[in-house]
Amino acid sequence: MSREGLGLPRGIGQRDYGAMSSTAGGTASTDANFGGFSPTEFISLSESIAANTIFVKQSWQFLEKANRTVGTAKDNPSLRDKITDIQTGTNQRITSTTNDLQRLTVVVRGGDKQQKLQVEKLTSDFKHVVEFYSKSQQSIAAKMKQVFLVNASQADDQASYGVGDSSSELLQKQMQIQQSLQFEQDMLVEREQRFRQIEENVLDVNVIMQKLSTLTSQQSEVIDTIENSIGRTAENVEGGAQELEKAATYQNRYRRKVLILLVIAVILGLIVTGTIVSKLKN
Repeated sequence: MSREGLGLPRGIGQRDYGAMSSTAGGTASTDANFGGFSPTEFISLSESIAANTIFVKQSWQFLEKANRTVGTAKDNPSLRDKITDIQTGTNQRITSTTNDLQRLTVVVRGGDKQQKLQVEKLTSDFKHVVEFYSKSQQSIAAKMKQVFLVNASQADDQASYGVGDSSSELLQKQMQIQQSLQFEQDMLVEREQRFRQIEENVLDVNVIMQKLSTLTSQQSEVIDTIENSIGRTAENVEGGAQELEKAATYQNRYRRKVLILLVIAVILGLIVTGTIVSKLKN
């Protein structure tokens, strides 16, 4: 049966984008560390984070479906093993993707506003899907523990036998009790191992959320700074336009004054010339 037929996320057993991106990001990190923006690293990290976000979403959907099966007639060891595999792989993806987002936040400092908004959306989408996944993890862990306890109680009930039977029946039941006690002991060991495994598989989402919240705050501050800078630039442009308009008004007034003075000078010149000519004729 294919992995998709078992209900596994398609990413299981396929390309590990999280691990790949961390390695690929290291090769281009030198340029970004020295203040240069690396488009290749930006694209690589962005694609990896988007793919891993989809992967975590598929894992969350699988856990939701499995949670409705655990404890029912369809529950079986194979399902428990798949739940463990899903959580182990997904937890690794979440950790590596969180590191990739931290790296991408550094890389995008040299990018434009559109790229910064893209990183902010990637962070927000990943944060939300991790929250859903974490809730499903905690829910299915509690249910699996409860099912183990119920099974253990049923095993104890099966180990209880009546009194007053014949000696041969008592001997046979004594042997069955010994077998049941050994079985119960094995069940206790398995239960302890299962409980420990269930607890280990539950991701410590608090640390992840703190990192993502810090990234979101940093990204918002950067975008606010860009918007403020754009606002100041717009104010400066508007102020410059007003100054140019004032200068044009002053220049037009100056030209009118010069023209008036020139006309007065011409009139005075004509008057003086006419006076001189009339005196010469006399």
